[in-house]
Amino acid sequence: MILCIPVTNDGSTAPGWGRTHRMAVASTSTSGQIIDWQELDVGWDSLHDEGTEGAHHARVARFLIDHHVDVVVAEHMGPGMTRMLTTMGIRISLGAFGDARAAVLTAHQRSA
Repeated sequence: MILCIPVTNDGSTAPGWGRTHRMAVASTSTSGQIIDWQELDVGWDSLHDEGTEGAHHARVARFLIDHHVDVVVAEHMGPGMTRMLTTMGIRISLGAFGDARAAVLTAHQRSA
């Protein structure tokens, strides 16, 4: 399973999904272990207000498609983004906080 989560530089869950600067993409095994963890600067914090909301959602969608994401993990998310992810068939696990790796493992358990 491939999950992604917004992260801070110290490895915590970042508070905003669509306005994050850095995203982690994690691959998990069927037994619930993280087998790969990549952190990528996406710059959605500065790009969010450039162009239309649709253009921003398309940017996010392209990232998720390119990384084959199954589950998005976040503290919270707006209704427009929630609709888009649901339409894409991507599961959403909200309420994440604290250590990002621990939040991913919790989301994996909920989604397995």
